[in-house]
Amino acid sequence: MKPTIDPTRLGFDFDGVIADTAESFLRIACEDYGLCGFCPEDITHFEVENCLDIPAEIVAAIFRKILEDSLGTGLRPMPGALEVLAELAERAGTVTVITARPLLSPVLDWFAHHLLPPTLKAVRVVAMGDHDDKPRYIQAQGLHCFIDDRAETCVQLHAAGIQPLVFSQPWNQDCRHFPVVNSWQEIRGLLLGSQPSLAL
Repeated sequence: MKPTIDPTRLGFDFDGVIADTAESFLRIACEDYGLCGFCPEDITHFEVENCLDIPAEIVAAIFRKILEDSLGTGLRPMPGALEVLAELAERAGTVTVITARPLLSPVLDWFAHHLLPPTLKAVRVVAMGDHDDKPRYIQAQGLHCFIDDRAETCVQLHAAGIQPLVFSQPWNQDCRHFPVVNSWQEIRGLLLGSQPSLAL
């Protein structure tokens, strides 16, 4: 059963939830390093080097490219993400994105490229630089619910009294004891649909 969600108290992770980072990683691995033949379903662990036959130094180099230049590496939005964020911005006034990335500017540049000005104005981004310290930043923003793709983060959120929603990805299939969302259309239904229990 999905929890009742107040859109003004909901936050979002960036990579793996709003942005299709796995697609970019696999594309760069093939185009730049000749490491082809992998698909997203092969990424069964958040630490990619633990599940793909790719040297750790190449994994680090690819992710560094994506983190430093999200636009230049062609990082794509997840299907439906931009449309739902625009609707949510209009309804809730503010959309909070909290990312473990250490660099804020590439994320802001990415949003500026992909979002129309009214939506962009409503998006608030926090780059906190540490996967394991996210609950503190979520609480500081006054959020009660958070959508993330990292299983370990969802466990930490739950322990901190924050309701996690797991954005379904191949690398978090062992985290199904928390509520799961499978797509942005499902998120839209929870936040902006006609469910009678929805707190708007």
